[in-house]
Amino acid sequence: MTQGIEEIIKGILADPKLTYPQRLTALAGAAENTPDPVPLSREAQWFADRDIVFDMGEGNAPYRPRYVLPDYDKFMRQGSRFLMLDPPGDIWDAVSNLLILYRHVPSVIAGPVYIGHIDRLLDPFVKDEEEARHAIRIFLTHVDRTISDSFCHADIGPYDTKAGRIILELSAQMQRPVPNMSLIYNEHTTDEFACKAIETGLVTAKPSFVNDAMYTADWGREYAIVSCYNALPIGGGGLTLGRLNMKKLGDVAESREHFLDHLLPAAVAAQCEQMDKRDTYILEQGRFLENTFLCSEGLIHRDKFVGMFGMVGLAECVNTVLKLEKPEERYGHGREAQEFALLILDRMHEQIKAYKPKYGRFEMHGQVGIATDTGVTPNTRIPVGEEPPLHDQLLFTALTQKHFAAGIGELFPFEETAKKNPMAVLDIIKGAFGEGMRYFSFYSSSSDVVRVTGYLVKRSDIERFDAGEACLGNSTVLGSGASRGLHIFERSVRQVPQEKD
Repeated sequence: MTQGIEEIIKGILADPKLTYPQRLTALAGAAENTPDPVPLSREAQWFADRDIVFDMGEGNAPYRPRYVLPDYDKFMRQGSRFLMLDPPGDIWDAVSNLLILYRHVPSVIAGPVYIGHIDRLLDPFVKDEEEARHAIRIFLTHVDRTISDSFCHADIGPYDTKAGRIILELSAQMQRPVPNMSLIYNEHTTDEFACKAIETGLVTAKPSFVNDAMYTADWGREYAIVSCYNALPIGGGGLTLGRLNMKKLGDVAESREHFLDHLLPAAVAAQCEQMDKRDTYILEQGRFLENTFLCSEGLIHRDKFVGMFGMVGLAECVNTVLKLEKPEERYGHGREAQEFALLILDRMHEQIKAYKPKYGRFEMHGQVGIATDTGVTPNTRIPVGEEPPLHDQLLFTALTQKHFAAGIGELFPFEETAKKNPMAVLDIIKGAFGEGMRYFSFYSSSSDVVRVTGYLVKRSDIERFDAGEACLGNSTVLGSGASRGLHIFERSVRQVPQEKD
């Protein structure tokens, strides 16, 4: 029996693990889900009823975009009339202005999923390095303690800057999961700066590396990596994120032909319909843009928002539809499985690009999974426990990431000794990017901060939460579930060559 709103509210109020801000967010979500869902056609509803098509819990009455990416560079140049802020004059002004603005940036996490290209924003104000280090430490601490959700994301790079080095040093020292972080990597990134980023990443699971050449080809220069590893245009963002569960779609397939010719196109059409109607609701019924100073001050623009067509479970789908049981034939290993997977992705991409939504456009996104997933591998990844040798995994993964302009990523735990040879890790990343991989995440197998699927948690926080304690980070709740359903602590740990004396 479905719970009534009163029972849901009482359950939230009685939950001893929820902090006061977490209760507020949960109560707001309950209110957002009180109206009936945005109606779908009978054909689309069939897929929604079976959780093949899923709205990612964004609410029955979505009133704000899932991801909002203000133009922070413009904000720093002009200040804000609404917030009564002048452009910053020193490092303290810069940090203060940004922290004030973050309080007013909406998203699905009730706070910003993108806090800017922070080394670029802060570096012009780094005059005295010790003073800047003090200010940036306060900045990072404030973000961690007040946003408290590792879907909050910062970008740095590609250039080696004083602010960038300070951010990396402090991230390694503080070992906190918030903010999540990416390094925009291209030909301007020096090996020295990249290795410093790798040294930090092997301690605290961030930053991940971004194949800038691929994303620039998709979006131009004005894009950012936000939330887990989502790529979106600066000055806009992602209106909604729909999710197509390929595993569940494969489970109802009667044959290869039935899947390709009937189920797949019908499911893609259903998800496009759902996203289109929800995007329209946000902009027309929710009137989001008319009710935010972010728009009136030119920090966001309607034509820079897109819809994100997410998917999970490709591995299980391929193995099920083709009835692959032998290890050497399964997804990530066999030639037939590879060809079928790439055919599916090509057909999906062609149909999605041909769809014309009322607002913006749709781009494919490799979704990371949710805490309740069991036996569903995120995006196009190879299932945990079935990973081939690292070289083969990199080549296969790169092939599957071509169409995912709205972001996709893979992650690799490295054995502790990798800390002694960061250049070897950088060589792996360079090779992967050369083959077409979009995003490379890594961490040390001994780190307390680990990457779940795209977001970060601390192992020690999960242990406390599982023991019944409330935790500051919202992501800890998700990580607790994912540690079981997605087997995040069971991934193959990779070794790198040791540096010669």
